[in-house]
Amino acid sequence: MRKKFNVTGSCNPERHYMVDTEKRFKAVEELIEMGEYFTINRARQYGKTTMLQTIRRRLSDKYLVIKTSFEGIGDEPFKNEESFARMFARQMAYELAYKNEDEKFIDVWKDKGIVDLDALSKAITTFCQLFPRPVIVLIDEVDKSSNNQLFVGFIGMLRDLYLKRDDKGMNYTFHSVVLAGVYDIKNLKLKLRPDAEKKYNSPWNIATDFNVDMTFHPEEIAQMLNDYENDVHTGMDIKAKKAVKIIAKGENVTLIDDLSKNIENNAELRDFLYSIVVNGQEYSYSMVDPIVRLANMFSYIRENQRGKTMIHNLIFEEALFVYFGNKTMREQGTKISPFVLNYVQNGKLNMEHVVTRFRDLMREEYRESTEPFLEKEGRLLFLTFLKPIINGIGFYYVEPQTRDNRRMDLVVTYDKQEYIVELKIWHGDKYEELGRDQLSAYLATRGMEEGYLVTFDFSKNKQDTEPQWIEWNGKRIFEVIV
Repeated sequence: MRKKFNVTGSCNPERHYMVDTEKRFKAVEELIEMGEYFTINRARQYGKTTMLQTIRRRLSDKYLVIKTSFEGIGDEPFKNEESFARMFARQMAYELAYKNEDEKFIDVWKDKGIVDLDALSKAITTFCQLFPRPVIVLIDEVDKSSNNQLFVGFIGMLRDLYLKRDDKGMNYTFHSVVLAGVYDIKNLKLKLRPDAEKKYNSPWNIATDFNVDMTFHPEEIAQMLNDYENDVHTGMDIKAKKAVKIIAKGENVTLIDDLSKNIENNAELRDFLYSIVVNGQEYSYSMVDPIVRLANMFSYIRENQRGKTMIHNLIFEEALFVYFGNKTMREQGTKISPFVLNYVQNGKLNMEHVVTRFRDLMREEYRESTEPFLEKEGRLLFLTFLKPIINGIGFYYVEPQTRDNRRMDLVVTYDKQEYIVELKIWHGDKYEELGRDQLSAYLATRGMEEGYLVTFDFSKNKQDTEPQWIEWNGKRIFEVIV
């Protein structure tokens, strides 16, 4: 059977091209060996369901692996304890029958007395005492029902059995329970009563933290593409990065679709990501902060070398710049448009003309704008202006080490040519000279002779100097004051 790439549901190495998951699986297997209860919580398309299938496929000789899901079961099982207990019992019986296990084990779950959580707890104990191998339970899409009081009661029951399991052999329960979902159950805001405010409250505090790296790294993706290339022989350049632009557009890309939904539905998360992406704000990479924890759970951020937050990868950064840029233009009624001639000459980007035209448009369109708006949105407007000019041929990224509330170094590539643009907010002549020093030093690290300095001057005594080339520390800098 010819393999294919799969983006819907779990992956199977015999049918699909996959990154090597061995390292991740070994880390998960170690948690199971130790009898841990834990949640594989990551955003969609991070391989959660595939990992559950791998556990089932590779550990079934040593354990009885029961895999179930809370997706697609509807609301009926969550109406009362009896309906929930019977639903769980039916799923256990079905899995055992599917595995052709002895009827005496299946009969435990056919007991008509399983009518509430207490009876379900006793059935679990009876079954685990009878069955000759340790039992692992995998529950996928668990956060589909995690805001339901019955679910809270269910994991509370599992917690109670877990705490009693070493009580002189008198109590038996599942060896390991693995939940999978987008959210970490320990960190959900659960509404425990109809009239109660949602609060962080979960009996799943017995679970160990899941710190397994589920992200796909470049060398792993390259190996997957090599496997494909060896089969199909397309002649692709595996190191090329044009896929970044395609993915960031978000067309039929589940990951980008989820990014849009999550920031639209959570204003605090949206403002947090905006402050990092656009304003260069850094926060301590601490899971004490619920928003840092949430953004980390979605893998939108990661920790930099200084222990601070940064956007996880260029694809998310590109997508967020586009999102915030479009949102600003819609909400503020901006009229900025890059479409005039001469941006590209003889196949090369005329960056001098780009930054000059941007300065002219800002003066034409934003004369009446307030200083706070311009200071907040100025750099975002430049990126929004630049994107259509280079779209299809070039791309840009922000140098993470220079992103702060005073400066931002932008690396722009266009048809194998590279341009460095520093975006800076005016803080006086001293800082303007410092900006030239910083830009010239950065140019030196990249072996380049020319760069562009765009300074946003929001002072009352705003300068009205024309764009000009200057010599600075042996480098040529084209300086524009907006």
